[in-house]
Amino acid sequence: MPHSDLSELPMPSPVSAEVGALYDRFTALGSASLGENLHFGYWDSPDSRVPLEEATDRLTDMMADRLRIGAGSRVLDLGCGVGTPGVRIARRTGADVTGVSVSAEQIARANALAEASGVTDRARFRQADAMELPFEDGSFDAVIALESIIHMPDRAQVLAHVGRVLRPGGRVVLTDFFERAPIPAAGQAAVRRYLHDFMMTMVTAESYPPLLRGAGLWLEEFLDISDQTLEKTFVLLSERISAAKQRLTEEFGEEMVDQFDPGDLVGIKEFGYLLLVARRP
Repeated sequence: MPHSDLSELPMPSPVSAEVGALYDRFTALGSASLGENLHFGYWDSPDSRVPLEEATDRLTDMMADRLRIGAGSRVLDLGCGVGTPGVRIARRTGADVTGVSVSAEQIARANALAEASGVTDRARFRQADAMELPFEDGSFDAVIALESIIHMPDRAQVLAHVGRVLRPGGRVVLTDFFERAPIPAAGQAAVRRYLHDFMMTMVTAESYPPLLRGAGLWLEEFLDISDQTLEKTFVLLSERISAAKQRLTEEFGEEMVDQFDPGDLVGIKEFGYLLLVARRP
């Protein structure tokens, strides 16, 4: 079957305000189908029966453990979603979490969750753009970016800000989409549509070392966790949408529901998911 490097295909150029508007629109549908963790789950094996909600928490915990934080640590949640990971990190570690998102809807939900969880003293959320972080140099002990850098117009600029706001010795842990191998011709339309509809881009594994060096960061860990995250999340989310199709359609409209269904991405093994840890020297 013929292949084409994904970098040769038309890719979206995300704009922060448009990404914010996208999540203002899709957050409620995401919560109704994916759950309050608007990110992928992590399973140790394909036959694991761990529920989606538990698997998404496990991915949050995997990332938080790599931050090496504790009570009093200052953590930036870059692209905080509706606040579920940030609140969990604050409660689980005692860290002080500041979350940012370009979506006003997500920030409202995140602060409401922090209040309902009784952690407003340790978890607070504000609308801000990761491309121009409004924080002083060395403000944070750690940065977590859970499926957010995929929406950033310029990864180099975001990572430069991450390197700036991290104190010396601080860590950043992020997840990103990457091309494990050339996307087969049969899967290119589905991948292009997914990236386009949700204003995302993907990278190659080779692109990260120079990106990190340019931001003054040192790579500590690079894990391909595609097999533990993507396929099962796509399958379970598609099944949930199908099972609740009528209700979701009545509430959100058929076009939105069909757009959110990732069923046509199942089986595209070349579409990858990475977990990366870097440190500011």
